Amino acid sequence: MELRQLIYFIEVAKREHVTHAADELHVAQSAISRQISLLEAELGVSLFWREGRNVRLTPIGRVFLEHAEKVVLEIDKAKQRMQEFLDPDNGTVRLGFSTGLSVQTFSSLLAQFREKHPGLDYQFVQGTPGYLIRLIENGELELALASPVPDDHPGVSGEILYMEKLMLLFRRDHPLSGQEMIRLAQLKNERFITFREGFSIREILFSACRKSGFEPAIAFEGEDMETIKGLVASGTGVAILPEPALLFNLSEEIVKAEISDVELMRPVGVMIPKKREMAASEKALYAFLTSFYDRLNRFQR
Repeated sequence: MELRQLIYFIEVAKREHVTHAADELHVAQSAISRQISLLEAELGVSLFWREGRNVRLTPIGRVFLEHAEKVVLEIDKAKQRMQEFLDPDNGTVRLGFSTGLSVQTFSSLLAQFREKHPGLDYQFVQGTPGYLIRLIENGELELALASPVPDDHPGVSGEILYMEKLMLLFRRDHPLSGQEMIRLAQLKNERFITFREGFSIREILFSACRKSGFEPAIAFEGEDMETIKGLVASGTGVAILPEPALLFNLSEEIVKAEISDVELMRPVGVMIPKKREMAASEKALYAFLTSFYDRLNRFQR
């Protein structure tokens, strides 16, 4: 079975006329008729009923058409993917973001990258780091920003790009309001608003509190940063969030402070496949990412 046989078959099936299909494909009518006959002989079925100059699909022909169209479509997509793979300025880049990640600096980075590669399209995927790792393992994703990043995964490589400081948030009328530096032990009777299990900020919070001698009481667990801010503003509890996330959409009812006795930092990095080559466009974005944050880190030192 040859690709051209499938293409001839699909065109004849759509037009129900061999001559019209031949005109559209710019090939001889006899060539089309011969290739379809060879295809029918190989399959052992009649795909068309012949009615003079016209043809009509048989029931089994309709079944075969459905599969033939899928095969040709997948081959066309594969060809397109190969062209994109070799050309960094064309194609679609799929990029993952772990839930709970503050991406304010990335918006500036992406704007700069778009200027250099205006022909690229983008698809964004959000989920937990574990979910993004599974997508990379399955070949559905090549590049993802996440926290934390794996350091010993067999199929996914992780590289830390920068460190984020975590700040304490509480309502303006809180008894600790006005203090810019707060010891974590002062919060042992507080109720915390945080991310659900599996998120790095929650793990950092629990670890730090236990080192300070108490188990944090949880008022709410979620996965949306804006929801956490809103609940802090309502007085439901206190929270720790990345410092960059506090530059935007922060209610006037919220004040922030730094934890003085425990260093609350979280790593943010990029994940890529270990055993699979990325497309040229994705390689370009990965190189741009690492270079951008390297320059940013050197500037901030």
